[in-house]
Amino acid sequence: MLKIAVDAMGGDFAPVSEVEGALEATRDLDVGVILVGQTEKIQSELDKHRHTRAQGGASWPNSRIEIVDAQEVITMNDPVANAVRRKRNSSIRVAAKLVRDGAAQALVSAGNTGAVMMTAKLVIGTLPKVDRPALAAVLPTLTGHGTVILDVGANAECKPKHLYEFAVMGALYSSVIVGVHKPRVGILSIGEEEAKGNDLTKEAFKLLKHSPLNFIGNVEGRDMYTGQADVIVCDGFTGNVALKVSEGVFEFMMSLLKKELTSSLQTKAGAILSRPAFQKFKKRLDYAEYGGAPLLGINGVTVICHGRSTPKAIRNAIAVAREYCNGDISTKIEDHLEFEEKVAL
Repeated sequence: MLKIAVDAMGGDFAPVSEVEGALEATRDLDVGVILVGQTEKIQSELDKHRHTRAQGGASWPNSRIEIVDAQEVITMNDPVANAVRRKRNSSIRVAAKLVRDGAAQALVSAGNTGAVMMTAKLVIGTLPKVDRPALAAVLPTLTGHGTVILDVGANAECKPKHLYEFAVMGALYSSVIVGVHKPRVGILSIGEEEAKGNDLTKEAFKLLKHSPLNFIGNVEGRDMYTGQADVIVCDGFTGNVALKVSEGVFEFMMSLLKKELTSSLQTKAGAILSRPAFQKFKKRLDYAEYGGAPLLGINGVTVICHGRSTPKAIRNAIAVAREYCNGDISTKIEDHLEFEEKVAL
């Protein structure tokens, strides 16, 4: 059975979301979960779930749940570099050590994104052929299957060869996890023409144009959700801005819809009749349904969640980690990059 180490002290609602999400995962998925953090707080939260299976919830005690103590916490406000170096008994670092030492097969955290990424690189390490790990997110599209976009925050500045690596890793992830045959790869740019963009996108275009990947050229921001590309690559600064803008637009749309649908008796009646459609709409766009973003290129499995992750989001992030492990993505990335290197020589 796979074991997933969950940073129980990360996230805005820790350890509430982490504990409940872990219990739901052990109920629904064939996994074990190691909750890493301050034992007394984790135990107190677990005790709230004693014998709740009769009500349809996840129950405690649960033989698939373990606790590993880590008294220090890296907060969202901590300077990343200093915190990672000084807080050696932090929940993030202890969870990463469990993966490095083979006691767990994956790390899931909703904590400080920068700290999780730095810890994963320092403690777990990167794949030998990967220069820069990339954070990947899956976006909903009109076609029904998701588009993988990377990097969305791990590397603010990139070189053309890094976008090439991202394309290779993203295509493998799209193929194995999303289930897309021969994923179409595009570069996020300001125009579709090859001459459009900055030096980074223009040089990356040249590399990808002559690669064995199914490269379709540049795509614009408006194409992120159309399904025109199955994989979209960009530097982490651009990707993170695009992702945060998308989250903001979704929240704005939901708030506006709620306001308009409750503005009169007539719209309230229409809202009741349309409720199933709106629920499906919300589900397709809700980040909690997608769990977390995997850090591709790490010599292990690391999934980073939204800081405001709900129990559902944590449960689904554990599911993402499980699929990543079962798909053996890390080995496939390493093998593919090694093959590319031999071909280039």
